Amino acid sequence: MKYGIVDVGSNTMRLSIYHLEGEQFKLLTHKKIMAGLAGYIQEGELTPKGMEVAIGVLRYFQEILHNLDIPHLSVFGTAPLRNISNTEAAVDAIQSATGITVDVLSGVEEAHCSFTGALSCGSAPKTGLLADIGGGSTELVAYREGVQSSACSLPIGSLSLYTSHVSQLFPTKEERRTMLEQIREELNQAKTAGLICPHLTGVGGTIRSAAKLWGLDPGADGQCLVIPAQEIRDLYKGLKKGNKQALRRILRTVPDRVHTVVPGLAILKTILDLYQVETVSVSPWGVREGYLLEHVMGGNNHG
Repeated sequence: MKYGIVDVGSNTMRLSIYHLEGEQFKLLTHKKIMAGLAGYIQEGELTPKGMEVAIGVLRYFQEILHNLDIPHLSVFGTAPLRNISNTEAAVDAIQSATGITVDVLSGVEEAHCSFTGALSCGSAPKTGLLADIGGGSTELVAYREGVQSSACSLPIGSLSLYTSHVSQLFPTKEERRTMLEQIREELNQAKTAGLICPHLTGVGGTIRSAAKLWGLDPGADGQCLVIPAQEIRDLYKGLKKGNKQALRRILRTVPDRVHTVVPGLAILKTILDLYQVETVSVSPWGVREGYLLEHVMGGNNHG
């Protein structure tokens, strides 16, 4: 059976199409649209224009599935639908226009799906910290021997930080300072605060961008990539300057994240420092695969 999963995120909307057979799944193809829904949130509400954007992308994804003769689709939303005051109105508008019921995940549910997906990759470390740095939120899960011990969702993401703190393309020194203050404040309040985790498993756009900027192709062979944490610290140090060399490097590698990569790396670098991380595993699987396992395949299966 072929099955489509759509992740409605703050920065991107992604369609992933899987082949399911028994307890196994295989990613067949995926499509990413930089919808930037977080940019359509005003005074805590998703604007009608933002709803139109989400509806337009979902209709496009429905057309893709129709052309491929795939009737099965599940859609879930994260921070841009969760952290607004008009969630019900937005979900109703989407359902009225597309017939799709969007499952809005709580922060803890998103964290659990990211954890389930990431650890389904056989090469992921069995003990450590999981970080999913998205556009509008960051999920952290501490775990030991594959068992989750604590989880939380923080209202900071690469796009939300950029929107809140950055006036130009790259943050100034003062903007970086206020950005880092907010990141540290949120992390110090996290349920996972105070832990020392030498190994971090990363999922989400920021960690994939870091891998690409380091010269790796995350998910190319379905295995976790391992990066020394110091290399990510050095990457942030080089890119935060926002000079022409940094701009060229980003545009050459992750052009669609030119404005969010430095805020995202600021979150990642702060996590590495706070938890004394030594190595980072970049998992090819994350929240969509976790949602597939938990909500479609029953929660007791492995891909």
